[in-house]
Amino acid sequence: MMMNGINLKKDMIKPKHYDTGGLDVIDVCKILDLNFNRGNILKYISRAGKKDDELKDLNKALDYLQREIIFIKDETSNKKS
Repeated sequence: MMMNGINLKKDMIKPKHYDTGGLDVIDVCKILDLNFNRGNILKYISRAGKKDDELKDLNKALDYLQREIIFIKDETSNKKS
């Protein structure tokens, strides 16, 4: 469906800030077999600076990185117990 020259279906599913030069971030995450946290890290890093607030995206990536580090530390300590 087109509205004012915008392909609504395409732009709703894949906004311009997710354009990474022909690579689809979701496909890359699948190829690399990334979990949720790591996929979001890649997503926010790859779109940083393409949307309104670059620092907001970088902070989101940092948040997911910190969550992943905590998860791995907890998982490692549980294996030792």
